Amino acid sequence: MKSESSVKPAVFFERVLQRLRTASSSLVKDWQTIRMARQVAGHARKDQDRLPVVFFNASTRIRGHSQNAAFSLLASWMVRLTGVRVVHFVCWSGMGHCVLGTDQDAPEKPMPCKLCIRQSRVNTTRAEARVFTYQKNDQLAALLNDLSLEELLHFEHPLTGMNENLPLGKLVLPSLRWRLRLQTLTDDPATRFICREFMLSAWNVAVKFSSLLENIKPQAVVLFNGLHFPEATAAWLCKKCGVRVITHESGFQPFSGYFVEGDVSTYPITIPDVDLTPEQDAFLDDSLKQRFQGLFSMAGIQFWSEMRSLPAELLHKAAGFKQVVAVFTNVIFDTTQLHANVVFKDMFAWLDALLEVIKVHPETLFVLRAHPDEARPGKASRESVTMWFEQKAATLQNAALIQPQERISSYELIQLSKFILTYNSQIGLESMLMGVPALGAGQAPFVDFDTVYFERDREAYLRKLETFLTDPMLEIPPEPVKRTRRFMYYRYFRFSLPFGAFIETTLPIGYVRLKKFSWRELEKSPTAQALLNGLLYSKLFELEV
Repeated sequence: MKSESSVKPAVFFERVLQRLRTASSSLVKDWQTIRMARQVAGHARKDQDRLPVVFFNASTRIRGHSQNAAFSLLASWMVRLTGVRVVHFVCWSGMGHCVLGTDQDAPEKPMPCKLCIRQSRVNTTRAEARVFTYQKNDQLAALLNDLSLEELLHFEHPLTGMNENLPLGKLVLPSLRWRLRLQTLTDDPATRFICREFMLSAWNVAVKFSSLLENIKPQAVVLFNGLHFPEATAAWLCKKCGVRVITHESGFQPFSGYFVEGDVSTYPITIPDVDLTPEQDAFLDDSLKQRFQGLFSMAGIQFWSEMRSLPAELLHKAAGFKQVVAVFTNVIFDTTQLHANVVFKDMFAWLDALLEVIKVHPETLFVLRAHPDEARPGKASRESVTMWFEQKAATLQNAALIQPQERISSYELIQLSKFILTYNSQIGLESMLMGVPALGAGQAPFVDFDTVYFERDREAYLRKLETFLTDPMLEIPPEPVKRTRRFMYYRYFRFSLPFGAFIETTLPIGYVRLKKFSWRELEKSPTAQALLNGLLYSKLFELEV
């Protein structure tokens, strides 16, 4: 048995080696970024006739490149190579508290600004950067100090030069929920503190960004997501000043980004009313085959390295019921929920409504499948479907739960089901293609294309659900399947712009690094052409496929 004295030096040296490996890896990644930045700067033309484009993303990374941080950087290089002036609006300790730097368990901890600024220096090598620092507004802080959480979230404040008050509470709410990993917020000191800090930081962003707009008068501003408070504040100001806003998010293929004029979180796309060609159908089928095997990722996250079949215990239990209905949930704090809550107040209000249906249909086994991202390390939900189930449904004989971390095939669960219920998950689309009807309860980008079944008020939804439960046989007509295939093809391949030629996965999970490529490869890529058509010429951000 090793003595304590012999173990401690080994642990110490292993930690030192790991730090050296991390530092070495970071230097290699940074050097590749700097090398490409210099190439772009050296070959960028100068077009004085076009107004500049501003890039701003303060909620994508602290250090390294998340996928969306890489999309923003690569897009800025693509624009620079056309000769259009690019201005980076860069946080330089510009917020008292930011979305990624705030520790919800210890909100008083200082922000990791040094790491973030170091990465910003690398990313803006030989680029034009307008940095902003933090000046706390003591007068505003005094106004916020004694407000309840509800009063904070409804708080507005006048901003010089604007006809409307800046809705600070509304702007920070999605970030507050995302940071706390909650939908239902508690009016306690910690929540109020983070809320106030976000609001004061949003105010500082507003003051500094409005000055930038006035000084450089851009033709467009490119923002990550547009819902977290730094970017949401910038988007609000742009809309009031008549400046085009381009927002981006991760696309629906590996290493792909989705750009749109306006609000990317609503995923607005235009789809022609024509059938797919045989080649397009085959292309889609190949992609779906991989998804059904679990071979896909979202935002750089490979949720399952493997998928297992349904457990024998669940199959045995299902055999004792007349029918099975699968219920697929979402992550409650995800920013997509902002648009989903139309029919129901939120996802848990929907589950509460389902609970009453479950109780009066003992012949049906309802299997809840919690979203795998609900238990992702470092991002686990604090208001989870598992908690809801244990508190409200665990004693019901006709209710079962598949935990988020269980690597069980959702597609086998669909095949076992008479129909499935979703909130706003896109698995409803895949279910429709598998011949299993999907009834959605939340607003989603695809419901306006008549894909999954969807009712626009609560009572109509419950009536449709009752019909699905009592009808002896459900069949999907051909037209919804055609519409679903068309939507998925255009969403996956036409509007998800590929960046895989320029980035590859690295640690930590969800992060990427730049590949080796030349500035000319970047300039001539189909992705650059699609992005520039949308950004500079107000066309759709789409590929010709």
